[in-house]
Amino acid sequence: MHRLIESTECGLYCEKGDFHIDAWKNVDRNLITHAHSDHARRLAKRYLCSRESEAILRERLGSDCNIASIDYRDTIDINGVSVSFHPAGHVRGSAQIRVEHKGEIFVVSGDYKRQRDRTCTEFEVVKCHSLITESTFGLPIYRWREPEVVMADINGWWRRNASEGLTSVIFAYALGKAQRILSGLDPSIGPILLHGAMVKLTDLYRAGGVDLPDTMHASPENSKLHKAKAIVIAPSSADGSPWIRKFAPYSSAAASGWMQIRGFRRRGAIDRGFVLSDHIDWPDLLRTIEETGAEHIGITHGYTTTVCRYLRERGKDAYTVATHFEVDDESLSLATDPSADKGMFGADAAPLSPPSAAGETT
Repeated sequence: MHRLIESTECGLYCEKGDFHIDAWKNVDRNLITHAHSDHARRLAKRYLCSRESEAILRERLGSDCNIASIDYRDTIDINGVSVSFHPAGHVRGSAQIRVEHKGEIFVVSGDYKRQRDRTCTEFEVVKCHSLITESTFGLPIYRWREPEVVMADINGWWRRNASEGLTSVIFAYALGKAQRILSGLDPSIGPILLHGAMVKLTDLYRAGGVDLPDTMHASPENSKLHKAKAIVIAPSSADGSPWIRKFAPYSSAAASGWMQIRGFRRRGAIDRGFVLSDHIDWPDLLRTIEETGAEHIGITHGYTTTVCRYLRERGKDAYTVATHFEVDDESLSLATDPSADKGMFGADAAPLSPPSAAGETT
């Protein structure tokens, strides 16, 4: 069966429009869902992204790249194919890409979430005939708590550490997760310090109109001045480095959907794990598939085989979509571990419709 968008050795490709989406090899025209490095690479002659994403994409790919952008929901014609970008709610500027040709509508979700996040534009359901969706957390065990509850836990952890003379260090991805955490911190507890890898990106969020608490660079001077009072947001690569030792004594934490699994917290040798994800959980994955009305569903990036099997068993036309994506902060090795989902889909598996509100909190 020929589809409007196919998976090729270079990435997702629309032959009718002669463009790729989130390509992982050299191509002529590349449409970018968002600026995370596993989706946006310096491998194209021309780029197209959402207006909200443009400044961040230029920062990550280089100012000399040929990058054009359009506003959410505006339509552009590419070789007779209509293309528009729609909010994905993953990080600032993230987009689902809607492609239409002769009445056939195809949507590529990119990474997305449906929880509240005031640092980026809220996810929008886009009706379509065919959907390619991520499945990073495509198992019933992944069900997120309300973000306000998680942020209250993070602030409580910071407050307790400060009372005990410990600096709080929380590891998060530099683009998106760091700013989301920052937006929910209570600055009355103490100073907020940012690792250097996050300063420029956070400034770009502020320049785009996102209201964030005041921060300081986590410099040697500030680390001494605010030791035992501050919270420090840093990338996971800083864990165990000489840089982090200047904050001792400190308590460490990580914020990720993978913190739902105790083994990740143990292997990371961190003190606390906060379940806060910028990807959809299991109920929202199923809800999104239903609400788009898609007749054909491609599953990519995560538990593809498992989710595809689950959908087929419930009468859906589902198929896996190959990807060369590298892992981001949350797409760790468990997502491709074929033994990780054993026993998850027995006779008592949930129906295709999302569980009730009560079920989502268990």
